[in-house]
Amino acid sequence: MNTHRDAVSVDAAPARPTKWGVAALFGLLGSVIVAVIVMAFVWPAAASQPQNLPVGISGPTEAVTAVEDKLAEQDPAPFVLHEVESRDDAVSQIESRELYGAILLGDEPEVLIATAASPVAAQALRGVATQLQSQIDTAAKTALTDQLTAIVGALNAGQMPPLPDGAAGAPPAIPTVTVTDVVPLADGDSAGSGLAASVFPMVLGGMLGGILLTLLVQGVVRRLVGLVVFGLAAGALIALVMQTWFGILTGDWLLNAAVLGVGVAATSALIIGLAALMGPPGIAVGAVITMFIANPIAGAALPPQFLPEPWGAVGQFFVPGASANLLRSVMYFPEASTWAQWTILGAWLVGGMILALIGHQRSRAELAPPERQLEH
Repeated sequence: MNTHRDAVSVDAAPARPTKWGVAALFGLLGSVIVAVIVMAFVWPAAASQPQNLPVGISGPTEAVTAVEDKLAEQDPAPFVLHEVESRDDAVSQIESRELYGAILLGDEPEVLIATAASPVAAQALRGVATQLQSQIDTAAKTALTDQLTAIVGALNAGQMPPLPDGAAGAPPAIPTVTVTDVVPLADGDSAGSGLAASVFPMVLGGMLGGILLTLLVQGVVRRLVGLVVFGLAAGALIALVMQTWFGILTGDWLLNAAVLGVGVAATSALIIGLAALMGPPGIAVGAVITMFIANPIAGAALPPQFLPEPWGAVGQFFVPGASANLLRSVMYFPEASTWAQWTILGAWLVGGMILALIGHQRSRAELAPPERQLEH
């Protein structure tokens, strides 16, 4: 009887309060974690700048050289210029995603852009068109002023003033710089924000799928079957919401769903594989890799070239970057090569599955009784 009372009194005893120093330490630790999260998401926008954007150029040698010299004065140079043979050549390279745009100089100056490739890059090229038009207008005004000065000088000297070149002495027409959007965005996503935002559902959905399958499904084969079903269903549903309902995505619905599904499944596979190999800490490791390392350097909202080197290029080898790049290509650039992105996503997907199988086999080996116990 006394033993029962003692047990009740022990169970009812209040827990010892945490020490003041430990409480303060956890508070500081939490604030550091928040700061790291903020830094991970804000850093790309804060550190990015227009640089190294591949752009085509063609026209008279003097004009091309003048533009190249002007860009060489800037550090870092916003564009890396590639000479193109003609307008058709420039359009072809833009449609294959080799160039973000082109500057065509000559009697009919034109700037080619592709807002579907990057609205930010297109805006930078629009700025180039504005500068070109300003230079043309300034040169025309200077030429007109020189002509008027020559006419006044001739009249004051009692001579016949020289007439300007052109029909009946009419002043030459001032060229107008034309801006042509070779590959525009879909009407439902005219600003391009929807396509950039599509990366987050893939990242978050892939993480949630991997965590749920790890915690709720027992058996490695069943877990991998669940992974395949999850990828197929998630890709179809995300495409249904973003393309059929909201009109953000465009192009082949099945192909878009396939890209979304593979992207989601690849993220889930990483978490499942790491959890099988490392245990519960593997879930945290997979989440950190995906959310705080891969996602900020994915280059979904900005061209990868705008990020500090080499992080823009590195980001394309992670699931979020490869998924965003591939989705943009299959929607707007059917002529672009996509084998690299498919290979990267496939490698993450298969790699996660292999890790899951390795972790499963290792767990079975650890749980198996020693041979001596089996003999007894």
